[in-house]
Amino acid sequence: MSFLQDDRKNIPELAIKNGWLTDVEIQKSSHCEPRVENETVNLLVVHNISLPPGKFGANHITDFFLGNLDPNIDPYFEGIYSIRVSAHCLIQRDGNIVQYVSFNDKAWHAGVSTYKGREKCNDFSIGIELEGTDDISYTKAQYQQLSRLSQSLIRVYPELESNIVGHCDIAPGRKTDPGEAFDWQYYRALLVGEN
Repeated sequence: MSFLQDDRKNIPELAIKNGWLTDVEIQKSSHCEPRVENETVNLLVVHNISLPPGKFGANHITDFFLGNLDPNIDPYFEGIYSIRVSAHCLIQRDGNIVQYVSFNDKAWHAGVSTYKGREKCNDFSIGIELEGTDDISYTKAQYQQLSRLSQSLIRVYPELESNIVGHCDIAPGRKTDPGEAFDWQYYRALLVGEN
């Protein structure tokens, strides 16, 4: 994906207070647990999700993360509605951010995972979901908001800056997201202000 050089706007960082973004939609999920005391948050994991797969715009992702997904809506939901998962945040196709879990707590986003020899990435990571699929281009609004959110998180958790990965990187062979459609070069350029 390629955007014009002036795509990066000087958008202010998102404010974080007590682990919560202050100016976004909040939908508190119970699919989380407290972090171990003094745990250093030093990993940012980028994911994708769409429910049903390849369909965008409905409220099904939020329902899933809150444990309210109706298995009768779509045959695909019958196999997943009882799974207890969550991410810290979702960035929808239009750039809207929804937060489900405090950054101070563990969201259940990574599953069986390893980063730099350390297992259980949920313990020390923040998980951000993009509404999307591995093979459909993400929107400019999503990249801009992901960059904005990442910058704000790095301000609070400085070690994240050098530890940003895809779900595929911590669960290779099991997960493929954010997929080949995710433009890491463009995201990193936005993150450091090059675009």
